[in-house]
Amino acid sequence: MAGHSKWANIRHKKGAQDAKRGKIFTKLIKEITVAVKNGGPDADSNPRLRLAIQNCKGQNMPKDNIERAIKKASGAGGEDYIEVTFEGYGPDGAAVFVECATDNNTRTVSAVRSYFNKFNGSLGKDGCLQFIFERKGIFVIATEDVSLEEDDFMMEMIDGGAEDVDFEDPELISVSCAMEDFGSVQSKLNDLSIEPKEAGLKRIPTTFKHLENKNMENFEKLIDALEDNDDVQQVYHNCENYDE
Repeated sequence: MAGHSKWANIRHKKGAQDAKRGKIFTKLIKEITVAVKNGGPDADSNPRLRLAIQNCKGQNMPKDNIERAIKKASGAGGEDYIEVTFEGYGPDGAAVFVECATDNNTRTVSAVRSYFNKFNGSLGKDGCLQFIFERKGIFVIATEDVSLEEDDFMMEMIDGGAEDVDFEDPELISVSCAMEDFGSVQSKLNDLSIEPKEAGLKRIPTTFKHLENKNMENFEKLIDALEDNDDVQQVYHNCENYDE
């Protein structure tokens, strides 16, 4: 079960600087807003909101910030976001999948298209990457939060529906599962009183692309531009030699 991780390019990022953390908080608050608008402000009856709150806690967002975001989203003046996705190719044909939440789709489409064009990529049609990415449940857990031995923890996760458990990082454990088993793995972690630092359905590449050095600079600039855009929630790619 343990071994080289197929989802290394979306693993939890440690040691974020203040500016980066601010970006993360902005995206998490937007996820709370979307969750509340779609399912209401009660986390007990809204699984998406419950997951958003859990991810906020994993990033050490203050409780007051979380409660304020829920209250604002519940009011009449809360922003309305639509969720849109973009599929395209970066330099040398590397696949790039972008998830957005926006209150102005025209602005978002224009910005995302400009990034691809500027850095030697191109947007594709919806569904063009359907065979390159598959959705998986991913849980990132602090090693210090797990009291079980590695083998025992692995067996508990398998029993809960996990497909893979990765212990390569000494500080973090990554657990993956099929999309339909996300809830059962989450329940197993709850039974073990383990709260992940990050959890969600991620788009995991099934095939990988190795970029030549001459194309890497533009690829890095493309990913950075996308991740810096406030409308972008998640960016996935299949470049195996991109250093996060």
